[in-house]
Amino acid sequence: MRRRRPAMTRGLNRNGNRVLKEVFKGAAAAAVGRPGPFRDFYEGLLERGKRPAMARVTLARKIAAVMLSVWKTGEAFDPAKLSMQAQ
Repeated sequence: MRRRRPAMTRGLNRNGNRVLKEVFKGAAAAAVGRPGPFRDFYEGLLERGKRPAMARVTLARKIAAVMLSVWKTGEAFDPAKLSMQAQ
């Protein structure tokens, strides 16, 4: 008999920074409304069958990763480096 486990949350934890999370979610929502590389990334996620809400969360995570990379390396943002990972 299989053991019953509660449903796992997708990457969420209790000690996260709520304000920073809202900043990145707001940036993702703004990026979806304007043409550019992030909107193209979002539309690519939708074409691959991702639900719009999950696509926005994925975009917010991508923006956070890009921001961290730019902050650590000091390089300017290059849209050519923005790529879709294989699923």
